[in-house]
Amino acid sequence: MHDYKRPPTLHRYATRAELELSLTLGQFRLVPANNCLTLSFSTVWDKSLFDLLAPADSCLVIHNTEEFGERLHRAVQRTLPSWAGIDGEVEYGVRAALGAAFTKTSAEAHEREWQFAWRAMAPQMSLNPVTVKIGSIETFAELRDRESYAA
Repeated sequence: MHDYKRPPTLHRYATRAELELSLTLGQFRLVPANNCLTLSFSTVWDKSLFDLLAPADSCLVIHNTEEFGERLHRAVQRTLPSWAGIDGEVEYGVRAALGAAFTKTSAEAHEREWQFAWRAMAPQMSLNPVTVKIGSIETFAELRDRESYAA
């Protein structure tokens, strides 16, 4: 296992309505990808990601990534007790040490993703989207629109 540290901030580009629920309720939707349930963030502020991730019109900026990550993993553990979770940097153009869920093409490298992923410990488990709530993250996160970000 290699040592890693979460980036100082995480950015999630999406619609304001979705991100307001993330900020106030800590609500996040895990979606299936590569036999895992995943939740992706970007490690960078990049206005082009609003267009790439359209209809994104807002960005959730998380400033305490350690607390966020621990709360997210605990919430998923309560919701999906027989799933194993990990988070790490997505690698582009090469097979990631963390596996296929963390591997993307070189063409996607500008997204600079940090991903949370959970894998079922039993192969017959269903891969349907799951919504989890970790409680308000307003004490260490904020919503910004495309024009109001000062890095």
